[in-house]
Amino acid sequence: MTSSHDGSPTHALPTTDGSTGWTPRLWGTLIVLCAALFLDALDVSMVGVALPSIGTDLKLSTSALQWVVSGYVLGYGGLLLLGGRAADLLGRRRVFLVALAVFAAASLLGGLVDDGALLIGARFLKGAAAAFTAPAALSIITTTFAEGPARNKALSIFTTCGASGYSLGLVLSGLLTSVGWRWTFLMPVPVALLALVFALRLLPRQPRESHRGGYDVAGAVTGTAALLLLVFTVTEAQSVGWASLRTVGSLVAVAVLLAAFLLIEQRTAHPLVRLGIFRNGSVARANLAAFVLMGSYAGFQFVVALYLQRVLGWSALEMGFALLPAGALVALSATRMGAIVDRFGTGRLLPLGAASMVAGYLLFLRFGEHGSFVALVLPSMVLLGIGFALFYPSANIAATDGVADEEQGLASGLVNTAMQVGNALVLAVTTAVITAGSHGGTDSAAQLAGYRPALVLVSGVALLGLLITGAGVLFDRRRGGARHSVPDYDYARIGAEAALDAGVPAARGREQV
Repeated sequence: MTSSHDGSPTHALPTTDGSTGWTPRLWGTLIVLCAALFLDALDVSMVGVALPSIGTDLKLSTSALQWVVSGYVLGYGGLLLLGGRAADLLGRRRVFLVALAVFAAASLLGGLVDDGALLIGARFLKGAAAAFTAPAALSIITTTFAEGPARNKALSIFTTCGASGYSLGLVLSGLLTSVGWRWTFLMPVPVALLALVFALRLLPRQPRESHRGGYDVAGAVTGTAALLLLVFTVTEAQSVGWASLRTVGSLVAVAVLLAAFLLIEQRTAHPLVRLGIFRNGSVARANLAAFVLMGSYAGFQFVVALYLQRVLGWSALEMGFALLPAGALVALSATRMGAIVDRFGTGRLLPLGAASMVAGYLLFLRFGEHGSFVALVLPSMVLLGIGFALFYPSANIAATDGVADEEQGLASGLVNTAMQVGNALVLAVTTAVITAGSHGGTDSAAQLAGYRPALVLVSGVALLGLLITGAGVLFDRRRGGARHSVPDYDYARIGAEAALDAGVPAARGREQV
């Protein structure tokens, strides 16, 4: 027995190299961590299916309804980098326990409120909690299970739980929403509390790392505030006017906050984001592509969720099954992508994934007042599933290519933050286009008039991602080859994140519709 940073006893679990069996306590630890990821993935897919019912019951406009999604995304994406560092500063076990308790409380609050603003606040709080549980859980796994077969096995199980949570959430949400949308928020509460009880007993106490330079709290505050204000401004601009004093003033405030963030990152001894990392072309392109392509995915699912239920009159359960093929393809491919990347390289897979996503969006532009699952929905879902499965792990690999070992965490956090912020911003613009196109009408013709330009916008954003990834291929060829060598990369972790974000998209969670 050893002592933690604060003097309390630690109970580090015996790890294994894979040659011997795991102890019951080791299995219990893994199950608890998997439960947290399962809940994150479940929450991502369940809220997307329930959105139309939430909007009807709470009388939320399309613009306000978008914040049920964006609130979670911003809480998660805005605090993800800070969450990972807090686990080191305060202790992984402590951060995980507190964040899981907050997640349960926010779920309960979301299921009980009768006010849209309170629901959005609960969603933000839930996303913030996920921003701390996700990196803490992953770091507990990597420090508890020995590198090699044991860790790979643990991460593969972790992957399966994330994929299962998303896929199950689509169907389960349809069943729960048929009873009442509040149950999609209340159902995770007892599961989270049960996981918390076992976590208190099973998770090892580990020493906290000592960082003399402290942590970049000022950078985290200014960066998160800038992102929040930017999305809010874009969302509200269509109602108050893009040239209004309020919109212009908000954009100026965003610029000031971003300038302050960049200045802080340049001058602090231990920045939250070392800006020099973007001199790596692979990192910069991967983050840009992740930003636009994940954003397009979030916007598309938001449009489809509203279209299927409000225009075609599908039930929540029918919609859940309709979206299931894309998530299932991602889940099935999660553990096989390593061999595919090794054979073809990220430089080729990134534009292939982007092209498949663009094709899926364009194919859905055939939608109208009538549509069938087989002829309209299924082809797009298959193309999107293939595209997402190719793009997501490749983007993660490219975003960490050529980065020093001590900055791998930063690089991984950056690409995931880019994805979540892309979700929020593109979703905000998509919502504004829908509202402007429909002119407030509620009949099918008016709604289609809003959905169609929104889907054109989504396709255009994805096309930009295709151009970015295509430019990467040309650049790599000039360097002498498009193939990235990625030996020993953690494909299981990427698969777990893909399973979570595929539901977002509206998700991680991570959140998309």
